[in-house]
Amino acid sequence: MCGISGIINKNDCKVSRGEIKKINDLIIHRGPDDEGYYFGENFAFGHRRLAILDLSDAGHQPMEYKGRYGEYVITYNGEIYNYVELRNELIKEGYKFKSNTDTEVILACYDKWGEDCVNRFNGMWAFAIYDKKRGIIFCSRDRFGIKPFYYTEVGKKFVFGSEIKQLLEYYPKRYVNKKILMDYLVVGLEEHTDETFFENIYKLGQSHNLIYNLKTHTYQIKKYYDINIDKDIKKLNLQESVDLFKNKFINSIKLRLRSDVKVGTCLSGGLDSSSIAAIASREYQKQSNKKFTAIHAKSIENATDESSYAKKVAEYCDIDLKIVEPSTEDFLKYLDEVIYTQEEPFGGASIFMQYFVFKKAKETGCKVMLDGQGGDETLLGYERYYPAYLISLDIINAIKSFFFTVKNSKLSVKELAAYIIYFTNSKIRIKRLKSKHSYIKKEYFNLINKKILEEISKKYLQIRELQYYEIYKTQLPHLLKYEDKNSMIHSIETRLPFIDYQTMETALSLNNNFKISKGWTKYILRKVVNNYLPYNVVWRKNKFGFESPAKKWLSRLDDNIIKHSKIINEIVDMIDLNNLDILSKWKLFNIARWEKIYNVEIS
Repeated sequence: MCGISGIINKNDCKVSRGEIKKINDLIIHRGPDDEGYYFGENFAFGHRRLAILDLSDAGHQPMEYKGRYGEYVITYNGEIYNYVELRNELIKEGYKFKSNTDTEVILACYDKWGEDCVNRFNGMWAFAIYDKKRGIIFCSRDRFGIKPFYYTEVGKKFVFGSEIKQLLEYYPKRYVNKKILMDYLVVGLEEHTDETFFENIYKLGQSHNLIYNLKTHTYQIKKYYDINIDKDIKKLNLQESVDLFKNKFINSIKLRLRSDVKVGTCLSGGLDSSSIAAIASREYQKQSNKKFTAIHAKSIENATDESSYAKKVAEYCDIDLKIVEPSTEDFLKYLDEVIYTQEEPFGGASIFMQYFVFKKAKETGCKVMLDGQGGDETLLGYERYYPAYLISLDIINAIKSFFFTVKNSKLSVKELAAYIIYFTNSKIRIKRLKSKHSYIKKEYFNLINKKILEEISKKYLQIRELQYYEIYKTQLPHLLKYEDKNSMIHSIETRLPFIDYQTMETALSLNNNFKISKGWTKYILRKVVNNYLPYNVVWRKNKFGFESPAKKWLSRLDDNIIKHSKIINEIVDMIDLNNLDILSKWKLFNIARWEKIYNVEIS
């Protein structure tokens, strides 16, 4: 797990050491253990290393490699969890290795299988490989976008890196992307396109490769992966489905325990993180004969405090639980640092709770942390999946499930009916958003992506399409962005068992009646871990997920910061901040502070 940098000069001039070092130094936190550079004729790679596998100098990057079919150089961020199996396969083919790193395995795989090598990887990655023979730079981002890859073209340069701030060095004036800004402010969407909040700065899409030709200075972006649905899995009965998913899930966790440094886990007390903690603690103690560590963020508000569940899990599973309880003063102290870390405006104060979890993990010596992102998207964990699920049933079963849902979820009859009406009708949604955000000038409100709202409303009628959309377009991408930035600022690598592609494909192939059953969301996961966890954790109706004490924290924000924002004064009419709900006020504040921290202008 590391940080990467790259500069390509289109005028074919050499890149100076000072230039590449300048942007590489901006991501020292991503790799405090080592730094390295490689200089080609008209390009340069930079690298910051966070040593996780093979802690020796043999893991230094950029790594040069001479294979059977060519010579290569890589700068790489990520982990290929099945590197051991791939290495053994390549050894049988006659390949030899100088290190015990997954980095060298990637290079050998590229030599053996070319661009198709990425389809053999089980892991997360963002890398650039210089292929000397072909005169190209082959860039790739993992299937679900766990690791970041940003790029821009500015003047006679193509620049890429792990973070936006590296690219901003080339823009004395930074302009806000107004369309993305309005989608965030009004609709609550952040990661639904390859654009960012900054004009001219883009991200390579998940499941995509970028191939840059160093002679013609042109590049192609190609998709290499689509989720594979196994129709035979849907035919399995409940017990067969439970056994299959359990096997895939446990194997995913085992792979993500491969490490030469200490591994721990995030533990909110919810079903997803508790499931990972329970299984991982058993496997970790088998391998190391040591107690597994979990980190929990406790809310100072009783209404959002779920530390009692985390404690029950820790006691039941014999886990060493570390609890951090961020105060309002902590929130205010780290406010600007978290906004700087995230680089773009974000949805709510729970991001701060996650930040404090990773801060505590670093203090505890856990260099690798497991986390539960992806469980809701793959196993129908959100309440908003109910409409699509109910619509998929015949009328009698739909009525039965409707009332089971009211019984076994936190939604009332009225709330569930409102979910069905609101999420499946784009016109009602747009009308409500217009009323709620009446303070926004008409010309800016009209910039929101109404088409995407229409698409989302249609997806709510088809459960699988809705899942795909949230995995690739909306929900999961922004959660992964928060996760990466909050962990890496503390030099922590996070690993996500639910987003193992084989586990995800299995989950999506399962019969939906085993994911939501009698109103219980993630029913199959509850069955899988029923004997691993306390009953009242497995069969919880409510869920938070490091929920923050938002009311207490956000009530301390300085309204003057919003009032003095040039961006906000440009896009809104007269506004009474006291009449706004907490989330809307936070978004305005977030924009205002982000504007100041990154010196952003509106054109």
